[in-house]
Amino acid sequence: MTTGPADLRHIETWLFDLDDTLYPLESGLMDLIRGKIAATIMRITGLDEVTARETQRGWLMEHGAALPGFMAAYKVDPAEVLAEFHDVPIDAIGPDPALDAALGRLPGRKLIFTNGSAAHADRILERIGIAHHFEAVFHIEAAQLVPKPAPETFDAMIRAHGVDPKRTCFFEDSPLNLRHAADLGMTCVLVGPHALAAEAPWVAYRSADLVDFLTRARVRS
Repeated sequence: MTTGPADLRHIETWLFDLDDTLYPLESGLMDLIRGKIAATIMRITGLDEVTARETQRGWLMEHGAALPGFMAAYKVDPAEVLAEFHDVPIDAIGPDPALDAALGRLPGRKLIFTNGSAAHADRILERIGIAHHFEAVFHIEAAQLVPKPAPETFDAMIRAHGVDPKRTCFFEDSPLNLRHAADLGMTCVLVGPHALAAEAPWVAYRSADLVDFLTRARVRS
């Protein structure tokens, strides 16, 4: 891990995770989504809440997200399930002028790389007021429903958008989702309140505050 303002003058592509990365974990939005996922499991399977949440955690550990586990175990319509997962209020987040300004100082392309759906990504980016910064969103549908950290999903994203990993900076709240990115040569930034304490030697930079990190980073003029 490197300390001090990040030297990112070699970066041409800025790659961002969405949930708990472009808005604060403290908003509780992902807790609402996890609760909706558990409720969907309960509705479809008849499991009680405790067992449903245990099943949900198991799918997350095995597959990287609940959806592929759900599809492997039950006959479900992935589009319907994704829509249900993300059918939560987003009042806890709102326009973020500071993030808007911080993104605006970054030269080059900006992309979203998320395990969420296309509709969810659009909704969140519009709510925060930063959609105009991003060239594209590589979402779970574009990944053929195979979530990060699967190497084939990284490969698909790179092919789809002509990304040069060695000139890409990837921002994530999940250390596991950064590991293959680092192997590919991306500059990896772990963000969020737990970033400084996380054990992830493949991470180049850590920051509890994404806006502060982006504002202080050294970038191409």
